Amino acid sequence: MRARIFQPARTAMSSGSAKTKGWVLEYGAATSRRVDPLMGWTSSDDTQSQVRLRFDSKEAALDYAADHGIEAVVSDPHNRKPNIRQGGYGANFATDRRTVWTH
Repeated sequence: MRARIFQPARTAMSSGSAKTKGWVLEYGAATSRRVDPLMGWTSSDDTQSQVRLRFDSKEAALDYAADHGIEAVVSDPHNRKPNIRQGGYGANFATDRRTVWTH
């Protein structure tokens, strides 16, 4: 069985970093999905592809995979540089701005 170990990215709808510190082990699909001809729903016989295990560290996820005989592929995260401004958030509304503030 094949699995992927990765650190989840933040959602597109938020700027916070909640639920992005841990690591996730996600099983790959063993069988392909198929479309039901009557309703058009996508279905699969593989229930293992619905399982997502969360771990505190990458080493813990790798140890779990090794103990259970799971072939795991690790995807390292692409960390972004923090956007730290000199004056912080309040600098957006400062009266002594050197540039014109427009929408």
